Amino acid sequence: MRKIRNCLGLWLACLLLAPSAVLADVKLPTIFSDHMVLQREQTVPVWGWDAPGTEVTVSIAGAEAKAKCDDKGKFMAKLPALKPGGPHEMKVVGTSSVTFKDVLVGDVWLCSGQSNMEWEVKNSNNPKEEMAAGDQPRIRHIKLAHTPTAKPETVVPSKGWVECTPKTVGDFTAVGYFFARTLQKELDVPIGLIGSNWGGTRIEPWIPPEGFQQVPALKNIADNLDKYPEKNKDDKINHQSALALYNGMIAPLVPYAICGALWYQGESNNGEGMLYYEKMKALVGGWRKVWGDEKLPFYFVQLAPYKYGGDPTRLAGIWEAQQASLAIPNTGMAVTVDISNVKDIHPRNKQDVGKRLALWALAKTYGKSGFAYSGPLYQSMKIDGNKIRVSFDHVGGGLVARDGKPLTHFQIAGEDGKFVDAKAEIDGGTVVVSAEGVAKPVAVRFAWHQEAEPNLSNKDGLPAGPFRTDKDKK
Repeated sequence: MRKIRNCLGLWLACLLLAPSAVLADVKLPTIFSDHMVLQREQTVPVWGWDAPGTEVTVSIAGAEAKAKCDDKGKFMAKLPALKPGGPHEMKVVGTSSVTFKDVLVGDVWLCSGQSNMEWEVKNSNNPKEEMAAGDQPRIRHIKLAHTPTAKPETVVPSKGWVECTPKTVGDFTAVGYFFARTLQKELDVPIGLIGSNWGGTRIEPWIPPEGFQQVPALKNIADNLDKYPEKNKDDKINHQSALALYNGMIAPLVPYAICGALWYQGESNNGEGMLYYEKMKALVGGWRKVWGDEKLPFYFVQLAPYKYGGDPTRLAGIWEAQQASLAIPNTGMAVTVDISNVKDIHPRNKQDVGKRLALWALAKTYGKSGFAYSGPLYQSMKIDGNKIRVSFDHVGGGLVARDGKPLTHFQIAGEDGKFVDAKAEIDGGTVVVSAEGVAKPVAVRFAWHQEAEPNLSNKDGLPAGPFRTDKDKK
C-alpha cells in the first residue's frame, strides 16, 4: 500500500508541476485519419491544436514541416509537394504524437450537392456486380455527417477515410466512385473522394460569404449575411438557409488540399431559371476564394429529365442556367438527357454520369487529348430562308441520331413567336430545322421540356444539351 501511495503521490506531483505535458495532446480535425489521401504535387496544409506555444512537427515519406501553436493552440504546418504513391505513415508530434497509417498521395476531389451526389453505389445500376468489382484499394472515400451550424466550424463529424473494397464500396457516392474509377484507370494515381453532400438541399446553404459578396445579383443576401443561417420554429439551424452547410460541412475542410470539386445539385432550386446561374457563380467563386485557388477545377452535372409537374419548361430554365455556367473558367458539365428516368428523380445509371465528369477532368485538368469530352452544345444559329441552321460546339466525330431515327424534340417559331414541332436534319456539323407553315422562322428550341429525352448526340456517344435560341425574347 505504501508503494501505491508513493506512486500516486509522484503522479500528482508531475500533474501539478507539468500540466501542459500531461493534459495537452496534439489533435487534428476529422478530415485527417488512417487511409486518407493527400493531394499530390502541391503544398499540403496540416493543421490542428495543441498547447499554446508548442512546436509541432509533421512528417511523411521523407518530407517534414514544422509549425508553432498560436495563443489559442492552433497550428498550421505546410508539407512540401509530395509525389503520388504510398501507402505511407504520417506522424504528427507535439506534446504527444499521432500516427496516421495507410496514407496515400494522389488526387483529392470534393463531391458535393444533393441526393444524386449522395446516392450510393449499392443503389445504382448493377449493384451486386459493381460491389463485387470494388477491389480498388487506391480509391478512398470519407463521408461527412449532415451538419448545419450557425458559425463556421473547425470539425465535422465523420467516421474517417475508408479504403475501397467489395465490402465498403456500396456506401460510396456512386457518381464520385465511378468518376474515380475512370481516373484511376487513365492516370494510375490514388484518388480520394470527400463526400460532403445532403439530399434535398438547395444551393444557397453551400455557398460561403465570399461567394455571395462577389455576385451583384445576390446583393440581397450579401448585405444581410449577419442574419444567416436562419433558424426553424424549433430553434434549430435551418439546413436550407444560406451559409448553414458551408459553415458545418465545407468550412471544416478548408484548407485541406484538393484537386477540384464535383457538383450534382439543382433539383431543389428548380424554377429559378437564370438566377441559378448567379448562384453557381457564387458557389464556384466562393469555394475558390476560401481555398485560395482561383483556378480550382469545378465539374457539375446537368439535371436529368424528370416529371416534376407544373410548368413543363421550368426544368429547361435550370438546364439553361447550368449551360451558362460553362462561361465560368475551368468548369465542365456532364449532360444526362439520355440516361434519365422521367419517373424517378434518382436515375440509377450513375456509371455514365461519373465517366462523363471524368472525361471533362481528363481533358481540362489533366491535359489529355484525342477524345470527345462533351456532347454537342449550342453555339449559334443562322436563318436561311424558311429554315434555321444550328451550329454546335463539341461535335466530336460528327453528329448522329443515337437511335438511328429522325431527330426528336426540335421546335421552331415564326414571327408570331409560337413554337411548333419541327423537322430536323443533320447536315455536316450542323442541324437544319424547318416546319410546314413556318415561312419566316425566327427561333429554335431543342428538348425544351422537363420530360424530353432527345436522340441527338455526337458519334462519340455523348448527348446534345437542351437549348433555346430565343432566350433574350423569352
